[in-house]
Amino acid sequence: MEDSHSSLFNLRILDTLTDDQLHEILDSYDAFCNTTQSLLGGAGDLSYGAQFVSHVHTLCKHGLQSLVLDHFLKVLEETFERNGASRFWRHFDPYADFVGLNKNDDINIDEDEIESVLYNALEEISIEKQYQEKCLLILVHALQSFKDQMSEERHNFEAERNYLTSKYQWIVSSVLMTTLPRVFPVILHWYFKRRLEELSTMVDVEFTDDVSPNKDGMDLDEKGKVCNKDGEMDVDECYSDRRFSENSRLVKNIGKVVLDLRSLGFTSMADDAYASAIFLLLKAKVYNVAGDDFRSSVLQSIQSWIQAVPLQFLHALLVYLGDSVSYESTSSGFKSPLAPQPSSFCPGIDTPSEGLVRWKLRLEYFAYETLQDLRIAKLFEIIVDYPESSPAIEDLKLCLEYTGQHSKLVESFISALRYRLLTAGASTNDILHQYVSTIKALRTIDPAGVFLEAVGEPIRDYLKGRRDTIKCIVTMLTDGTGGNSSASGNPGDSLLEELNRDEEIQENIGIDDDFNTDDRQAWLNATRWQPDPVEADPLKGSRNQRKVDILGMIVGIIGSKDQLVHEYRTMLAEKLLNKSDYDIDSEIRTLELLKIHFGESSLQKCEIMLNDLIGSKRVNTNIKATISQPSQTSVEVEDNAISMDKIAATIISSNFWPPIQDEPLNLPEPVNQLLSDYSKRFGEIKTPRKLQWKKSLGTVKLELQFEDRVVQFTVAPVLASIIMKFQDQTSWSSKNLAAAIGIPVDVLNRRIHFWISKGIIAESPGGDSSDHVYTIMENMAETSKNGGGSGNTQELLGGDEEEDRSVASVENQLRKEMTVYEKFILGMLTNFGSMALDRMHNMLKMFCIADPPYDKSLQQLQSFLSGLVSEEKLELRDGVYFLKK
Repeated sequence: MEDSHSSLFNLRILDTLTDDQLHEILDSYDAFCNTTQSLLGGAGDLSYGAQFVSHVHTLCKHGLQSLVLDHFLKVLEETFERNGASRFWRHFDPYADFVGLNKNDDINIDEDEIESVLYNALEEISIEKQYQEKCLLILVHALQSFKDQMSEERHNFEAERNYLTSKYQWIVSSVLMTTLPRVFPVILHWYFKRRLEELSTMVDVEFTDDVSPNKDGMDLDEKGKVCNKDGEMDVDECYSDRRFSENSRLVKNIGKVVLDLRSLGFTSMADDAYASAIFLLLKAKVYNVAGDDFRSSVLQSIQSWIQAVPLQFLHALLVYLGDSVSYESTSSGFKSPLAPQPSSFCPGIDTPSEGLVRWKLRLEYFAYETLQDLRIAKLFEIIVDYPESSPAIEDLKLCLEYTGQHSKLVESFISALRYRLLTAGASTNDILHQYVSTIKALRTIDPAGVFLEAVGEPIRDYLKGRRDTIKCIVTMLTDGTGGNSSASGNPGDSLLEELNRDEEIQENIGIDDDFNTDDRQAWLNATRWQPDPVEADPLKGSRNQRKVDILGMIVGIIGSKDQLVHEYRTMLAEKLLNKSDYDIDSEIRTLELLKIHFGESSLQKCEIMLNDLIGSKRVNTNIKATISQPSQTSVEVEDNAISMDKIAATIISSNFWPPIQDEPLNLPEPVNQLLSDYSKRFGEIKTPRKLQWKKSLGTVKLELQFEDRVVQFTVAPVLASIIMKFQDQTSWSSKNLAAAIGIPVDVLNRRIHFWISKGIIAESPGGDSSDHVYTIMENMAETSKNGGGSGNTQELLGGDEEEDRSVASVENQLRKEMTVYEKFILGMLTNFGSMALDRMHNMLKMFCIADPPYDKSLQQLQSFLSGLVSEEKLELRDGVYFLKK
């Protein structure tokens, strides 16, 4: 080939030519131009070829070869732009309105019509291009024959032809790309999408016919299985050549379109179009198979479909296009480092191509990433359904191991938690249940707990601001229903289950003669050591020191196990005092489990409380055994006295129990006599110990006999005292009845409402506006007139929760304990004017060291200060406390 400088050299030759030679050149050039125009515009007529070759020889004889080439290529470009490109794009003018459509939008058009238009346009421009290539070959042959005449030396004909062919290809590509309409990529994408959907439908029918009936309808039978045991995708020969040959027509049509587009310079556009269509089809399949079903694994089904449809199609397409260069062939230039052993995953293909290997990796990654994004978007719902949704969690774990996009899960799930769970409308019980489920689900995905720390942090911070968090946690620890009174939560939400698991772990730990347990665990940790992921917080410690312990993480919300033990002690006391029998087996079991986690010393008082119940049962049995024996200090038993076997006392060691709420109450005389006799007999058995009765606590079983009915109730002593007063007289004023029972009038009015609601007592206005008259209702007729209920079944008191508590709440206990520091706090604010919570907390720890020393937490101090603010003793502005002026 001659370089571009030859044209300048040829122009200098003109100065040495004679007039006859110039006339010969001009005549030949004019004739060359005319024959070139006639040849290229001949629409398939090559009859001007001989004249064209003659004029080329004449011009080349005078050294004007570069002029010949430049003019011919210029005319060739103009002709292709006029006869090829313009006509080609004109076919797609009717579809210019589809420019604004996205690739995912469906085009409302006749499929056969647009397919026919695309085929016709490609065929027409291909014919035009092929004719021009023939004309270009005529020029190449003319140049070669001239060189052969001028020199006996043989020239490289192939190099000449390749150069001009590549230059012509560049002309075709540049002309088409500069005049490309915006609608053409959309039409190409639509075409490949429709054809691949058609192919997928055809293959899916065959795919379904060959699978055996099973749970999800997507697993292949033994003959057609396409996934190996470890879940990797294999290009299997589950669809043999015979089966895929039925779809060869469709594959060949697609391949022909791709070849035509490549010949026009649209290689990248064509590859992007069918690649985009494949990925969209795969995405639609993942969404269709996965959906909102979290109770079955779908990854296997997706992998099977990829083997059956996209990879088989791509294999056939690459073979048709001639791109199936063997991976083992050295002509490929290099081997993909991503798939060093292709034969191991392509049992159905002897020599997979480099392109197929790369396609497999791309499809595999896209499938995992799509399913991962789908599951992350629904992770909140998945965890709500856990453990039933554990198959979806397992799929998500595999996807994240493949993609490594754990940070996407953390960010998305934290956002969902803040928007859907950490709100004022969500109960603390619901938040804790979701937190426990989150811990269990995420430790499946991340056993080291690195990402669980990040996800759990906003939940922990939010729960620290809830006043009932400790109470709910203790309820979950001690209640088999997980603290859900309606029992609608998952059984796995109960923290009691975790306590049982801890006990099993303790029992299963064996002691090796040769190896100490700690040494063995240290050795296992060393052999399994792995570095923390990059997302791990270095301040949280290494994963080897980190343990996903549900109880530990829950207690971490409170900040101190002492507060949790204190709340448990209060709840245990309330439960024990409200028992009507001495059955405490479940409480003993729970306490033993708590000892494993929190230690025996912190729960010593709780153990004494349970021992009190055991001792009470024994004492009660011994006292009743002495009923037949007269007491040493007994008095004569009255006729209306209550039998000793009707009482069951709970005897407690008050120093080890939380503060007991006791209200003054005047019990009926027979009851007082019974309690007195019981105390005397106790003194005889447990000398010198004496009983101090808490008369307002406990329960009383009553049987009320009326003229026309008998009704049974189990009520609090104060309610029993109220109704028993009506044995003396049928009507009482509120003031007289309150004085007789020994309680305030307002308390009586609240309490007696229970009997009014049951239709036992009727209320009427008294002589004084502040007084009321209560009358017993002897028969049903009177009850119906007053709108009361009736019945003869045993009923349980359901009064005000705070009034019916036997033990002071933790808040009330804290309030009582913190009252000692109230004057000190008021004094600090008087001297300093204002103080923040942290500074006040530090000052109290520093200076309140006398008895009792200040040992409260920051949250407890904040709760106490909130009470002072509500009492209008303090003001809170911008996080700073002031004295109320």
